[in-house]
Amino acid sequence: MAYLWFKTFHLIGIVVWFAGLFYIVRLFVYHAEAEEKPEPAKTILKQQYEIMEKRLYKIITTPGMVVTAAMAIAIIFTEPDVLKSPWLHFKLLLVAVLIGYHFYCGRIMKQLAAGTSTWKSEQFRILNEVPTVLLLAIVLLAVFKQSLPVNSAIASLVALTLVIVAIYKIYAKIRQQNESKMDLATKSEV
Repeated sequence: MAYLWFKTFHLIGIVVWFAGLFYIVRLFVYHAEAEEKPEPAKTILKQQYEIMEKRLYKIITTPGMVVTAAMAIAIIFTEPDVLKSPWLHFKLLLVAVLIGYHFYCGRIMKQLAAGTSTWKSEQFRILNEVPTVLLLAIVLLAVFKQSLPVNSAIASLVALTLVIVAIYKIYAKIRQQNESKMDLATKSEV
């Protein structure tokens, strides 16, 4: 019975953690774009994003990570034989990458607050997709375990990555066109 409770809270922790990881980098996008705004909007926006980023990271994202990890450890204690499974070793490797990503986001957050980040909003948009790919790989491993169709899984990850890149390229092109239209409209008003 304890296993089911641990698994329940593990899944809840995952949802909370990923919600935070998905949103924090989106805030980084807006934070970077605030640099391009005129004063006083620039300062006001940057201060607001810093508050939002810190609260999200400290109150939602990090506790989600801690609950996820704690419940995973508890699950392993209830079923220690699972540690012999190669699929779990690879899953744990991906989770370690995800934890590194989490702390890297914390580092970026500090750089944005200090004004030392050199990242542009476009780069943050790409970074924002990293947890999506990791989530798919981790879920595939957790669901299929030993019976994971490796070729299909790799094809799915590659396809997802290509779709993300294509969507990003299309979005960037549309955004650039809209900015050009706005620039023309502004120039014609002057």
